[in-house]
Amino acid sequence: MDVDKCIACGACAEKCPRKVPDEYNERLVPRKAIYVKYAQAVPLKYAIDPEQCIKLTRGKCGNCAKVCPTGAVNYEDTEKERVLEVGAVVLADGSETYDPGEHDTYGYRKNPDVVTSIEFERMLSASGPTGGHLVRPSDGKEPSRIAWLQCVGSREPALGGRGYCSSVCCTYAVKEAVLAKEHCAGDLDAAVFYMDIRTTGKDFERYYERAREEQGVRFVKARISHLVKQDGANRIRYVDEGGMRVEEDFDMVVLSVGLGANRKSAELAGNLGVDLDPHRFASTGSFRPVRTSRPGIYVCGAHQAPKDIPSSVVDASAAVVEVAADLADVRGTLTRTAELPEERDVRGAPPRIGVFVCCCGTNIAGVVDVPRVVEFARSLPGVAYAEENLFSCSQDTQDKMTRLIREKGLNRVVVAACTPKTHEPLFQETLSSAGLSKYLFEMSNIRNQCSWVHRDDPEAATRKAMDLVAMSVSKAGLLSPLPEPVLEITPTAMVVGGGVAGMEAARSLANQGYPTYLVERNRRLGGQALSLHETWRGESVRAYLSELIEDVELHPGIQVFLGAEVDEVEGFVGNFRSMIRQGRESRMIEHGVTIVATGALEYKPREHLYGEHPNVVTGLELQDRLIRDDPSLHEARTAVFLQCVGSRIPERPYCSKVCCTQSIKSALALKGINPSMRVFVVYRDMRPYGLREDLYREAREAGVVFIRYRSEEGFDVVVEDGRLQAAFTDTGLNRRMEVHPDLLVLASAVVPSEQSRLAQQFKISRNDDGFFAEAHVKLRPVDFSTEGVFVCGLGHAPKPLDESIAQAQAAAARAATLLAAGRIPVSGTVAAVDPDLCSMCGVCASVCPYSAPGVDEKTGRMSIQSTLCKGCGLCAASCRSGAIRLNGFDNNQILAMIEQA
Repeated sequence: MDVDKCIACGACAEKCPRKVPDEYNERLVPRKAIYVKYAQAVPLKYAIDPEQCIKLTRGKCGNCAKVCPTGAVNYEDTEKERVLEVGAVVLADGSETYDPGEHDTYGYRKNPDVVTSIEFERMLSASGPTGGHLVRPSDGKEPSRIAWLQCVGSREPALGGRGYCSSVCCTYAVKEAVLAKEHCAGDLDAAVFYMDIRTTGKDFERYYERAREEQGVRFVKARISHLVKQDGANRIRYVDEGGMRVEEDFDMVVLSVGLGANRKSAELAGNLGVDLDPHRFASTGSFRPVRTSRPGIYVCGAHQAPKDIPSSVVDASAAVVEVAADLADVRGTLTRTAELPEERDVRGAPPRIGVFVCCCGTNIAGVVDVPRVVEFARSLPGVAYAEENLFSCSQDTQDKMTRLIREKGLNRVVVAACTPKTHEPLFQETLSSAGLSKYLFEMSNIRNQCSWVHRDDPEAATRKAMDLVAMSVSKAGLLSPLPEPVLEITPTAMVVGGGVAGMEAARSLANQGYPTYLVERNRRLGGQALSLHETWRGESVRAYLSELIEDVELHPGIQVFLGAEVDEVEGFVGNFRSMIRQGRESRMIEHGVTIVATGALEYKPREHLYGEHPNVVTGLELQDRLIRDDPSLHEARTAVFLQCVGSRIPERPYCSKVCCTQSIKSALALKGINPSMRVFVVYRDMRPYGLREDLYREAREAGVVFIRYRSEEGFDVVVEDGRLQAAFTDTGLNRRMEVHPDLLVLASAVVPSEQSRLAQQFKISRNDDGFFAEAHVKLRPVDFSTEGVFVCGLGHAPKPLDESIAQAQAAAARAATLLAAGRIPVSGTVAAVDPDLCSMCGVCASVCPYSAPGVDEKTGRMSIQSTLCKGCGLCAASCRSGAIRLNGFDNNQILAMIEQA
């Protein structure tokens, strides 16, 4: 297909006689031999499958060329090669899911009601094969009972499986179970059969507990040994924790398949000379988590190991900062600036409004009568053009919208689609490319506010969508262009926190040529890593830390403040001014961006005789003894590790993520000191996620005994005859057990350090657990909502050393995007004060969360600092004298919307 000629009209696919399984929809439905891979493909152009096309394989047919109105079909097209000269390479080609049909234990190939988790995802999708309606594949009926089987193709070295944990499966199974219950009209019985629940990510444990306690998802600890189709149902046989044999029937069974290295990725790595680990993932180290064995080639995402979306996004930015450091000397030499057309002056011209109503596949159109909304929009005053789009956010629709604005002479645009929170900037950019001010745009959210909340009442959803469009049109007619001041950025950074994350962030920025201030409250750099012995891979943390500290302290681009704290902060993105107090001295520094890397602490238990008996220690205290090669470790005959001390409890309902792996590593270290030592790990769920599963297997093979206990029945520690005695209930044996350890190691929680003052200074938020809250868990995992401020390390959430380093590099990459720009435009949607009406009551200053209002020295009245204002409107709504107006949301515009409603 000639992509320059293809207009994605679909005439070719309509006339194509050849149907083949659709790979994107997991082969659940057919597609044509000429097709678009998926509805939101960029660019939205058709392609010919050369292995299925009748014309290309047999020399017959040719229907698509006959009906194509633009002559885009080219049967003579050939493969082309291009040579690119680049300074670095990033491998980001992902992974592949396990195929349960290779060793068909569960009858996947024979039973249509046994599906993979990816197939189930497509069934739940509004753009999937069933339009988001959950039905049983065999007969199209809505299921009443669904089972999820975990670890299919993961944690299973035999029969072609993978020995590691795929990291994502537990959480996605919880999500699918919750969504399935929402999709089904009745009370769906959703049961998840698991080995260990590994919801280790930030807020994932809370999500799991909510699914279990509030939404009724059943979690059954069992490995399924038997699944057969019997009497029209899928019969599962298993042995429960009490040792009882149980059989249950389900309408559908979902196999939670794991992630594996892509075969083509392995071939590519071989061609590039990149080393692979035994699992065929790109081999990296803990201290350089995105750097491959070949200089200049980096890796991110699931090409490096199984991981979820937030971790993949963090890795991507980390790879960027490594590349940026390599190419710092030639930065900007090949850049090209996009040239926008001159902005049309539409002041005084009558409104010619264009309305674009989005179907969002079936996300909106499955409920809202979109053609009816479009027809209604055409009747509204000022509307010169209206149409519906399958996906308004697709690149092709954007290009078409740009063309229509010019051809139809439109001077205002309304898009009725999803939320402006995520998509408004995209449509504003489209207006700019068409020569209109981006502030001549208005958006109606007919997805969240209509199709999603009124999915059971299409008529009400449609009428509401019409009302919202009418309100937006009434406001759009009153919109006017707004000026955007340009902000100069101070090309300097400040990093708060001198642990590993803070030092790595500072070094990453300094290596790119940006002067960096590093502020650490303690008298020594290193943070919690000073207490760590080795990484889970066996690398020496102390050797790495010594090198890092030396590098930071001697780096000409980094100025270190030890024993210092941030006392005051003023300013805004690009122009921060912070007072650093160091002892009795204070110094004001100016910086364009800030990275918060304040770390976290180890919970100091108040239970299990900690602090009362010398042989009861925390995980980090044991690490310290290992570093010092404490003689007491050589004398110990029995050691017990107790997991989740202070974690996964009502006060701290999160998983601390690092404790299980740290305990396994320490248990192996004790075995190395004394192979005859009896070592027990008492746990609720073992969570050595990802490739750390190899370490777990190694520990079991080395003789470390893992015992699951009933946490609700307690873990009791007393001293009897001068020795420690621990008692607990073993879930496997269903009986009370006693152990007399010489060493009791409490795997303590990671708890946030008290940073409320810093949060107030930079106006950044924290979650319910006290960790800093990122702007968006997937899209902006290292950004704060406050522009110019970024987060990394343990202050964000519990995480191991390699993930802290990757996140530090990611935060540096995000900060560098601002520093590299040199200047940024400030939003025109800000408040303004009419000094003639201002009564100087000061209410605006008291309610503003961004400290934007202040006294203007010239007028003696309040004024708004546009660079600080976020356009929230609190000041305008609170002004008693009506002196404040919010640009883009003037009273006449809001009142016009209300009157229309």
